Amino acid sequence: MNQSDALSLARNLAREHDRGDRFKPFAKSNGINTLADAYDVQDQFVLELVDRYGEIVGFKIGLTSPAMQQFCGIDQPISGAVLSKRVLRSGAAVKISEFGRLGLEFEIAVRIGRDTTPRSSAYSAETIAPHVDAVCAAIELVDDRAADYTKLDVLSLVADNSWNGGIVLSEFRDTWPDLAPLPGKVRKDSIEIDMGHGRDVLGHPFNSLAWLANHLGSRGRELEAGQVVLTGSLVKTIFPADDAVYRFDLQDVGTVEVNVSK
Repeated sequence: MNQSDALSLARNLAREHDRGDRFKPFAKSNGINTLADAYDVQDQFVLELVDRYGEIVGFKIGLTSPAMQQFCGIDQPISGAVLSKRVLRSGAAVKISEFGRLGLEFEIAVRIGRDTTPRSSAYSAETIAPHVDAVCAAIELVDDRAADYTKLDVLSLVADNSWNGGIVLSEFRDTWPDLAPLPGKVRKDSIEIDMGHGRDVLGHPFNSLAWLANHLGSRGRELEAGQVVLTGSLVKTIFPADDAVYRFDLQDVGTVEVNVSK
C-alpha cells in the first residue's frame, strides 16, 4: 500500500473516532490486503493522533491468550502504539461516555531497559529478557467502538491501532518472580470476577515481548529504552456498564486500580 492511500485511510479513521462512529470492518473494501498494509495504515493513524495524545512511549500487544484469540476469532498476536498522554497511574478515573465502548484488559507490563538491535536470528523469551529492566501490573483501556465480534477481521483491527485507548500502570518493580506461574486476580468492587496466569500469554509474557521485537524489526524499527510494553491480557476483556472500581492484583508484583463511571 502506498503512503498516500494509507494516509487517506488513516485520516478517515480519525474522523470516524471524532464522530463516534461504530467500528465496522473496512480493510478489504479499501485495499488493505495484508498485515503489512494494515500496519502501514496504523502508522499513519498514530501520526494523526500524536498532536492530541503525545509521542509514542510504548506498545500494546493483543490477542496473546487462548481466551482472547477465541473471543476475537483471531489466531495471532497484534500490536498498537501507546501515546504519552494516554498513560495513567493506578487510581485513575475513566468515564465510559468518553469511549465508543470501553473495555478493560488486565496485563503484565514491562519497561525496556536497553534498545533492541537487528539480529541474525529472531528474538526469543531468553534473548529478549536482558532488555527488560522492570515489570508492573497494568490495565489496558480498549475502545472497540461497539464492534460486532462475529464480523471482526484482523486487518481492520490492526489498522485502528489495535483499539488502544490508554493504559493504567502500577508502580514498576526492578526485581520480579518467575512470571509464567504468576496469578493475576481481577476484582470489581472487591469481588473477584476473574483470574489468569502469566503463562496464559503465549506461555510466558517474554514470548509476547519477543514477538513484538521481531515484528518491529521486520518493519525497520526497534524497542527503545524507557518504552513500556503491555504484553497481553491474562483474561477475556471486561466491558464496564456502571460505576465501579476495577482492581488487578498481580501476585508479588503489584496492584493497579481504575475508577470507572458513566
